[in-house]
Amino acid sequence: MQKRPLQPHIQERRCGILLHITSLPGPYGIGDIGPRAREFLKFLKGAGQGYWQFLPLSPTSPAYGHSPYMSPSAFAGNPLLISIEDLLAEGLLEEEDVGTPPEFSKYLVDFATVEPFKMDLLKKAFLRAKAARTPIKGAEEFLQKEKWVMDHALFMAIKKRYQEAPWYEWPKELAKRDGDALSAMAEEMRDEVLFHAFCQYLFETQWQRLKKEAEALGIRLFGDMPIYVSPDSVDVWANQAAFDLDPETLRPSFVAGVPPDYFSKTGQRWGNPLYRWNIGRSSNPTVYQWWRARFLRLRRLVHVIRIDHFRGFEAYWKVPSREKTAINGKWVKGPGISFFRRMGEALMGLEIVAEDLGTITPEVEKLRKSLGFPGMKVLQFAFDSNEKNPYLPHNFKDPNCVVYTGTHDNSTTVGWYLDPKVSERSKARAKRYANSDGSRIHWDFIRMAYSSVARLAIIPMQDCLGFGDDCRMNKPSTSKGNWRWRLAPEFITNTLKEALLDEARFYNRVPG
Repeated sequence: MQKRPLQPHIQERRCGILLHITSLPGPYGIGDIGPRAREFLKFLKGAGQGYWQFLPLSPTSPAYGHSPYMSPSAFAGNPLLISIEDLLAEGLLEEEDVGTPPEFSKYLVDFATVEPFKMDLLKKAFLRAKAARTPIKGAEEFLQKEKWVMDHALFMAIKKRYQEAPWYEWPKELAKRDGDALSAMAEEMRDEVLFHAFCQYLFETQWQRLKKEAEALGIRLFGDMPIYVSPDSVDVWANQAAFDLDPETLRPSFVAGVPPDYFSKTGQRWGNPLYRWNIGRSSNPTVYQWWRARFLRLRRLVHVIRIDHFRGFEAYWKVPSREKTAINGKWVKGPGISFFRRMGEALMGLEIVAEDLGTITPEVEKLRKSLGFPGMKVLQFAFDSNEKNPYLPHNFKDPNCVVYTGTHDNSTTVGWYLDPKVSERSKARAKRYANSDGSRIHWDFIRMAYSSVARLAIIPMQDCLGFGDDCRMNKPSTSKGNWRWRLAPEFITNTLKEALLDEARFYNRVPG
């Protein structure tokens, strides 16, 4: 067991762009991990960037508005990110399979149209792979080699059988994972199970190609790890002992959230099941095994991860599941530094960033610093108080941090500046800080980020382009209209690339 603090990983000044995969341009209604992603890597290289940050790669569900933070699997890749263009190039699809696609918007993802269209094409690719035999052999080997693939494939097949009902509403023998019942179902639905394994095999193959290209260009892939998982997920179904569930209903006994604060009088009741960190006075081995496997999986996919809601490892808000709001919850101590010590080699080689936004206690700060993980600084939060605001660049006491103009949960910087709910005093302070008239506020914020002592500066693509809130990715506490923004190809220009390179070079952030 490692006893010394984990060391900070980001050692040199670098910069990067935040753009989720679904937001990439492309001909089939949604960004994917094919040619356009590889072209974007080259754009990043030419723009002097060293990091590409994106949101979780997991599958999404219409039941949760296609949020990547409420996925049916923390291990699987989203089939909607599989490149149709690459499947055509490899002969797993033919042009007649695609036919005449729907008229997709290049500015927004229409999941209701994209999902059936792409899943139908993946089924055609599956049938052609079965006939050719060689491609399907790789999927069969992947299914046998990786336990999570079998769990995921069987989970998705059974959900289809029961009209997408949550797993805790399935017949008891399936919900409680009776071995004979699962074996019988796996045999009965053999083709459906193999199809989902085939999708994961395609995702893995295409993703590793993208990762190899990123490494050749010196770009580090920066992923996202939500601390909690969806109650209706294969993670909970296949690892029930790891979660605090009612033994009769199999639903969460308590759920995650945050307490009431300035932004919400009733707090936020997220509804995710909580981890059963201990059994009596002993640590629960199941939950640690699951987390270790999760880190190992992410280590194969990315070079860097942001741990969402990092403070939950120090203490978390525990809400009885019967409560309609988060008011009547309580703080419970988390596993703390011992958790990360026990992850051991699963963390080796990963850069880890702690999402430490919101109300952070000295205990959370102590945990983050003892692990050497950089925290986050968001410039949109810097101008709403006084000169001691911790998000102001002159108050970045430790360069071991990541500075953002904003995140996927914020307004764009132009949207922030134009928002009548943002005080004129805050806007005036921002302009004074930047010595600016505000006409190019997004570039003012980029220069603030680049010029700061933070070792890593990440800029959302919307801020690179000066887009308003019609291009915002997510509005927390809303369930409709999120996760849809797409970057039209005409906005990825040499002018933008040269401008970013010039700033990155001026502030000593260009790799090598």
